[in-house]
Amino acid sequence: MDDALQPGLYIVATPIGNLSDLSPRAAFVLARADLIAVEDSRVTATLLRHIGAKRPMIAYHDHNADRVRPGLIERMAREAVALVSDAGTPLISDPGYKLVRDARAARIAVTTIPGPSAVIAALTLAGLPTDRFAFFGFLPAKAGAKAAAIAEAATFRGTLAFYESGPRLAATLAALRDGLGAREAAVAREISKRFEETVTGTLAELAVRYAESPPKGEIVIIVGPPGEAAAAGEEEIDAALREAMARLSASRAAAEVAQRLGIPRRAAYERAQQLK
Repeated sequence: MDDALQPGLYIVATPIGNLSDLSPRAAFVLARADLIAVEDSRVTATLLRHIGAKRPMIAYHDHNADRVRPGLIERMAREAVALVSDAGTPLISDPGYKLVRDARAARIAVTTIPGPSAVIAALTLAGLPTDRFAFFGFLPAKAGAKAAAIAEAATFRGTLAFYESGPRLAATLAALRDGLGAREAAVAREISKRFEETVTGTLAELAVRYAESPPKGEIVIIVGPPGEAAAAGEEEIDAALREAMARLSASRAAAEVAQRLGIPRRAAYERAQQLK
């Protein structure tokens, strides 16, 4: 049987911790690829040693992607090029989608070899609803931008997932508490590694816990969906409409308040006209 790979792009998921999580198919592809595009050659070299392989590598990351991508596309037309990240599934919270986009535009075959993903693994550990969820990657570092991103996430009525680092965890949990309220949450870290840990509680409880003891390792925050909101009362609706009409037309103010408070837009508009 011919074990050679056909030319094209192979998106290969790699372990997020335990090297034994590498699938046999992923090992097969990595051991036979003509070239592997990597974030960090040292990390991928360790993985290749684990499977007893040695293959040519080229750095492909945020800082050189635009320069390196055309050459990779050219090589894919005649060679098998594998794409890996340092851990997990490529394209999840990284810029690899541009390589896939350009490969497809050039009519190059694209194959995915599925496997580990930290966000999916964390969802399975959290014990929170998974029928509807959204992934937001890393939140911005600056407080204002972070608050704006959390406000956007708050409009999604499902479970939320974020990546975070140990030193920033407590501040991010506090910002999530302030922006999302009393939601259930989980902090999963070092998934599949020796010191794997998942801690659950409310956002407020977790913010206090990690303020006192900042953790190490790679972290995923899972936040449960909001509970059923109590119906807005007349006083709350009127106050919201008055505030909105101070800066918007009655029609636009009604639309904004209707969306925010979950009331019919027509009812909000009629009340806005009365308040005028």
